[in-house]
Amino acid sequence: MPSLKSLLLLGASLAATSVQASPIQSLDFSGTSLAPRADPSLTGYLGAFFLGADPYVYLYLSNGNNPTSFRALNSGSPVIRPTKGTGGVRDPAIVVGGGAEKGKKWYIVGTDLDIAKTTWDAAQRQGSKGIFVWESTDLVNWSNERLVVVENSSAGMVWAPEAIWDAAKGQYLVHWASKFYPASDPNHTGSPGAIVIRYAYTSDFKTFSTPQTYIDKSPTNIIDLNILPTGTDGKSFVRFLKDESLKTVFVEVSTTGLFGTWTRPGGSSAVIASGVEGPASYWDNQVAGKAHVLLDFYGDDGYRPYETTNVASNSGWTASSRTGFPSGLRHGGVLPVNQTIYDALGKRWG
Repeated sequence: MPSLKSLLLLGASLAATSVQASPIQSLDFSGTSLAPRADPSLTGYLGAFFLGADPYVYLYLSNGNNPTSFRALNSGSPVIRPTKGTGGVRDPAIVVGGGAEKGKKWYIVGTDLDIAKTTWDAAQRQGSKGIFVWESTDLVNWSNERLVVVENSSAGMVWAPEAIWDAAKGQYLVHWASKFYPASDPNHTGSPGAIVIRYAYTSDFKTFSTPQTYIDKSPTNIIDLNILPTGTDGKSFVRFLKDESLKTVFVEVSTTGLFGTWTRPGGSSAVIASGVEGPASYWDNQVAGKAHVLLDFYGDDGYRPYETTNVASNSGWTASSRTGFPSGLRHGGVLPVNQTIYDALGKRWG
């Protein structure tokens, strides 16, 4: 696998590469598994978020097995404070270990950005080209902080990284949002291309493959990709994306793999909600086929929970009860956990 140092020599032509298939898939999902069974071994939920102007990782634990009621751990103080890069992390995502690391390793990845130290314009022209990584063997203790550069100098930024184990590849597929400037504009003062979703593969979150473009909907800007497996066949997924041009979040569906054909149920204008970003999806531990997604009302009070029993649709999502749901949580992720991990988190972080 090539080193990241060699990857930095890649030209801006990578930004134009697309591996997305043509969206012509039928919406007949009969015979496929789009509704996982409830899992009695899962007894709670762990959330990782940042809070408004505080770009650190805050952990929250569900109140029992309630998917939309959470309490702050560590007395509401950050569990992770970055020491590298900008010193701030946004959009923390919990990555579940796969392959030989299943049940033994978890990662948190996040955006290297403290907006208090810059502006939104500068953050997209001269932003960080790396992603933050921390790792854990128990979801309780986090260590081995690193900031790994994944894009070359033609990129304006690397935002909202997440990752999912790709069983077909036997590695983690890591994805993020970037925009690119032409080689004739090395100072990034002009107009870039549209924001696209990029990806690379890794086995250890230290060395990454050559990045390529995963989703390109130019001229529409796309950010905040979140992927939810919908079966155990390794081929069925839904993915949530933000249309940064229209400020909406929508769902696409594939039953032919991560690089298969993706379809937008309801058509090209179908959305879950407007004025939102940072979708964070997860399955219900107790109700088979029920899915949840947190949507970040970034101009208001942050995350609000939504739910559905038809995850392969842009319609039918309803607002969940917010009793016990904290205000002010920003773009992050939620992971169902078993009783052993639930108890250990409570014991360590209070």
